[in-house]
Amino acid sequence: MSRSPALADDLRAAAAGSFAAGRYADAEAGYRAAVQAAPGLAMAHHDLGVLLKAVGRLDAARASLRTALSLAPGEPRTRHALGSVLLALGRYQEGWPLYDARHEVPELRIPKPQLPFPEWPGRDVRGRKLLLFPEQGFGDQIQYARFAPWLAARGADVTLLCRPQLHRLLDDSLDVRVIAAAGQVEFPDPDAWVMTGSLPGRCGLEPATLPSAPYLRAATRPPGGRIGVATRGNPGHSNDAQRSLPADVAAELLALPGAMSLEPEATGAKDFAETAALVAGLDLVIAVDTAVAHLAGALGKPVWILLPRIFTDWRWMEGRADSPWYPTARLFRQASPGDWSAVLAEVRRTLTQETIVR
Repeated sequence: MSRSPALADDLRAAAAGSFAAGRYADAEAGYRAAVQAAPGLAMAHHDLGVLLKAVGRLDAARASLRTALSLAPGEPRTRHALGSVLLALGRYQEGWPLYDARHEVPELRIPKPQLPFPEWPGRDVRGRKLLLFPEQGFGDQIQYARFAPWLAARGADVTLLCRPQLHRLLDDSLDVRVIAAAGQVEFPDPDAWVMTGSLPGRCGLEPATLPSAPYLRAATRPPGGRIGVATRGNPGHSNDAQRSLPADVAAELLALPGAMSLEPEATGAKDFAETAALVAGLDLVIAVDTAVAHLAGALGKPVWILLPRIFTDWRWMEGRADSPWYPTARLFRQASPGDWSAVLAEVRRTLTQETIVR
């Protein structure tokens, strides 16, 4: 095959169509053909790496993305994708600096704030006044909130900004200053600020050293059921079509004995503090990869998290049934794309074996 960037671009475009249509073998063949057509084209290797990452072949994805990065060292999309792969492999020291490229990828829409204070690079915290700036979704903010008391315990004066729906929960749970980020926000002048998604890397943590003890608390409100269920996430999430359950599968999960929906439309919860009070009274939470899963884990509640096969989020790693982030979590993974029936069958078997459902 001739070495032609133009041909490679055509092959990449066709492969992208196959990828979007869920024809992953065809997409891989197309991206490999593009790499052969133009071995020096960084984005051909990048596209192949992203496809391999999506289907969970992380070692192969890492190799393709490293090649792409060697050809275009400044490309933020490749740095971010490789960082995500390394985090999924548990290689945190390598992965976090690359994952910081998320702020440079326009499609991710994760801007850094424009503040007249320096960004915290990590290391020394004692005596420092730190402003923790929120990013991404509710689940991310719950996940990273653990680092506020962790930093405070090491001598930092911490101010945590959060979305208003989380304010009451975090303010009642964390022994730090918590401020709702809405409109014009006033806060004490910090020595430095940092994005919450950068905290694990700036704190030098590995999967084995993450602060994983429960860090949220809630007054118990009788929930009206024994098993809380969350079947969908934010419809605006880039992978929502894969991670949220189809209506018939969601109905099957909600038909389990003792099950109740934890969606605000069903519970009437006005914020996460009210949802947390319901979760605190349950025996178990079963959720797709969404904020309720993080909430249950942060409360120390048993939580079963149902994960898609395609674009499994880096934080759940690969091939594990547990999570270093939440010791009470158990992970149930699709074996093939879109196959929730096998996942639900496994959930039913496990419920029966553990006598949660009779």
